[in-house]
Amino acid sequence: MKVLRMFSRFRADETGAVTVDWVVLTAAVCSLVAIAMAGLKGNMTSIGQKVEDHLSSASINTTF
Repeated sequence: MKVLRMFSRFRADETGAVTVDWVVLTAAVCSLVAIAMAGLKGNMTSIGQKVEDHLSSASINTTF
C-alpha cells in the first residue's frame, strides 16, 4: 500500500513541468534560427561582398 501511495503522489506532482516546457520551446526556437541561418547563408555572403566592395572603394577625407 505504501508503494501505491508513493507512486500516486509521484504521478500527481507537477514540479518542474514548466521547466520542461521552456526547454522544449527554447530548443525549437534555436532549431528554427539555425535553419533560417542555413537558408540565408548564400545571400549573406553576397551582401557582405557588396559591402566590402563599397567600403574598400570609399575614400576618407582627412583634411578640413
